[in-house]
Amino acid sequence: MDLKVWKDTRIIQAEIDKYLDDGHDYINEAEIWDKLAKNQSPTKEQVRDILKKSLAIKNLSPDEVAALIHVKDPELIAEMKDTALKIKKKVYDNRIVTFAPLYLGNYCVNNCAYCGFKEVNTDAQRRVLNMEEIKKEVEILAGKIGHKRLVVVYGEHPKNDIDYIIDSIKAVYSVKAPTRRGFGNIRRVNVNAPPFSVADLRRLYEVGVGTYQVFQETYHRPTYERLHPANTIKGNYRWRLYCMHRALEAGFDDVGIGVLFGLFDWKFEVMSLVYHSWELEKKLGIGPHTISFPRIEPALHADLSKFDKYRVSDDDFKHLMLVIRLAVPFTGMIITCRESAAMKSEALSLGVTQTDASSKIDIGGYQIAATKQAEETQQFILGDTRTLDEQIRDFAQKGHITSFCTAGYRCGRTGQCIMDLLRTGQEGKFCKLNAVLTFREWIDDFASEETKRIAEPVLQKEIAEIKERMPDLYKKFLALYERIAAGERDLYI
Repeated sequence: MDLKVWKDTRIIQAEIDKYLDDGHDYINEAEIWDKLAKNQSPTKEQVRDILKKSLAIKNLSPDEVAALIHVKDPELIAEMKDTALKIKKKVYDNRIVTFAPLYLGNYCVNNCAYCGFKEVNTDAQRRVLNMEEIKKEVEILAGKIGHKRLVVVYGEHPKNDIDYIIDSIKAVYSVKAPTRRGFGNIRRVNVNAPPFSVADLRRLYEVGVGTYQVFQETYHRPTYERLHPANTIKGNYRWRLYCMHRALEAGFDDVGIGVLFGLFDWKFEVMSLVYHSWELEKKLGIGPHTISFPRIEPALHADLSKFDKYRVSDDDFKHLMLVIRLAVPFTGMIITCRESAAMKSEALSLGVTQTDASSKIDIGGYQIAATKQAEETQQFILGDTRTLDEQIRDFAQKGHITSFCTAGYRCGRTGQCIMDLLRTGQEGKFCKLNAVLTFREWIDDFASEETKRIAEPVLQKEIAEIKERMPDLYKKFLALYERIAAGERDLYI
């Protein structure tokens, strides 16, 4: 297809208009600024009442979120942290979920000012992996490193359009790689891709995609329009704004939203993320499965000095993570390898539930295994380049168990079902059981001797808790655990 024709047929206006309210979208800038202005000085009593509501796993109102954004009292900040950890324990138990990004194509027709893959970057080294190259990447990820989850990433271009995406996901799922004791395979493929039509999203869902991620980048319309040229597909603010509506309409159970912090005022962006979450619940009956909050990082021919005004400090970054955890307490929170190892480690105490590890973000990067990052081949520069083994060891030293569980998605605990289970704290019970089973599997197949030494006591502590807290399920769990210890793989409750 001619490139111009392809671009001109991407956006279907009717699939935007059907969700508007009297021609308006759900990001009411005047209302957001009003809420922020009116809640600049919350009292201790107000904040503590808000924290009680959050701990009950209830969505906060716009005014309540705005109040938490403005908390500066160290005593209240400490109470926010304590509540965030209690929420995480109540909803997700003592586990961290890990995944790896897999970049499959970096051709793109857009010209985002902050992105290394933008079309005008003629110095960027463009590539799209073929199916055999994809399988070789997965053999390393699943057979050498030990990942069970991937987020596959694509630019917006005919070379990596919907047909290619579907074929590439099939290729990922087809790989079964030998490990030390068993086999490794990818059991959940999430997708970070451009917005699609409902028809294309149905095809994507049917191939077995888990979570469909699209980040708005910035919800502030004037900033969005300045950074995304009007003559590009991404220049259409509302096509992107309503892509999750279309995904849920197409059958997806789980969707992931996010912001690229540093493009505009972080307070406005946090409010907008929460408005997005409320909108999805209101119109489609289910909020986001995950919220991501990457910060802008250096990229090829992206002048970061232009973004100095809204650069998010480490203190503000930690504060916004707290607010997100408290505002939508049932939603998973993803911190990425854009951040440093130190920041990722600290984020564990702020309610974060997922992170990537051993990440390579150049095309074919896991086969290349380069030790030095190159702007010409990457979308941005990573802050944390530790291996999965190193990160799991760090988690274990802090008492956390790493979960590779994908059972809920294969047992129907997705969508509204999983949201109800998360709100009541019931999902954490299943996840604890399956986290231990998958952690046993990973330790036996992939862990270094040092990581085994540190992780094994954490694993045994979890087993003791299961025996004490879930005696009705312990016998069934123990039978599966012993089978995995004997070499069987991919068993779950």
